[in-house]
Amino acid sequence: MFLRGRRERLKPADVGFPTGPRRRSQGLRREEVALLAGLSSTWYSYLEQGKDISPSPEVMNSLARVLGLSEDERRYIHTLTFGQVISPQPLNADLSAEDLIREFIATTDDSPYPAYAADQYADLIAWNRAATEWYDDWSALPDGERNIVRWMLTSSMAKVRLLNWENDTRDAIARLRGEAAKWAGDQKLARRLAEIDAASPQFAAWWDEHYVQEHRSRVRRFRHPRLGVRTLRIVPVVSPEFAPAGIVFHLPVAS
Repeated sequence: MFLRGRRERLKPADVGFPTGPRRRSQGLRREEVALLAGLSSTWYSYLEQGKDISPSPEVMNSLARVLGLSEDERRYIHTLTFGQVISPQPLNADLSAEDLIREFIATTDDSPYPAYAADQYADLIAWNRAATEWYDDWSALPDGERNIVRWMLTSSMAKVRLLNWENDTRDAIARLRGEAAKWAGDQKLARRLAEIDAASPQFAAWWDEHYVQEHRSRVRRFRHPRLGVRTLRIVPVVSPEFAPAGIVFHLPVAS
């Protein structure tokens, strides 16, 4: 019903089809949508009728383009079809996703606990002052190297700050592998993985273990320069407005 409703709201003239007295419907016909999307009219009819077929993300994206769907609507048909959104794109908003994240992180600057934001490539977008104490001063790194997985693998500071460095790093790689499955064919992701592999011989061995972990809360033990050994719970938070990037908050854990 959703695809049919969006098809019927389109005006033929808006997509280059003639309108005339013999046209019974104001919206597009099924065969016209199929033509514009590069599909057979029968296959598209089956899809619109909810029959058991298996469209690819590329097909659904093509239909979203033809039907003029918003990103909210494209995400909706992805969720209906695949159970999740494949390659979410920025929502139409008065503030960009990255600007929203930076403003969000800025509100945590007075917190004694770290907060940082990273995208689907594990590239660091923003972090608060506490993160520079509990983790490192990532602003000292070149732009292309501000990646949380790369930092954990290559920085001597990571091994100082993270008490369970190996477990934490394996977990971060497993999370990155889980995220990578949503971005098959993404050239930037391929480049980033190649860069991390070149920077750390250990990465390939742990990546090839094919361990997968969803983004979820877990405890992480730190060696703080002033407070000594402390345990925090990391809590990843994602909003539709800045997905696929997410913010990682840290909560104190009672001893």
